[in-house]
Amino acid sequence: MAGRLSTHVLDTMHGCPAAGVTVELWAVFNGHRSLLKTVVTGADGRTDQPLLTGDDMKAGTFELVFFVGDYFASKAASPATVRFLDQVPVRFSVADVNANYHIPLVCSPWAYSTYRGS
Repeated sequence: MAGRLSTHVLDTMHGCPAAGVTVELWAVFNGHRSLLKTVVTGADGRTDQPLLTGDDMKAGTFELVFFVGDYFASKAASPATVRFLDQVPVRFSVADVNANYHIPLVCSPWAYSTYRGS
């Protein structure tokens, strides 16, 4: 059974899923990045489909870039002219293509955390 890569984003400032966050998925090989896809989170803070699944799930290094600055600016009555966090990159490696890799981002305009979920 092939594994899959998925993500979701939680907004700790407002205490809700982060809907409308742009997320880029990059493959990283020998220090060079290649954009694989761009998605936007839905109402539940998740993407509609897994980012990788089946034959697209390969071993290697990947990077998710979460555009949290744009998200929090869209929620603010007076958006900051200088963002403390703008784009949050999370670089990770896939070793087992048959395993599930879930990379959530828990964030505010000033902090973030991530982990490997199930």
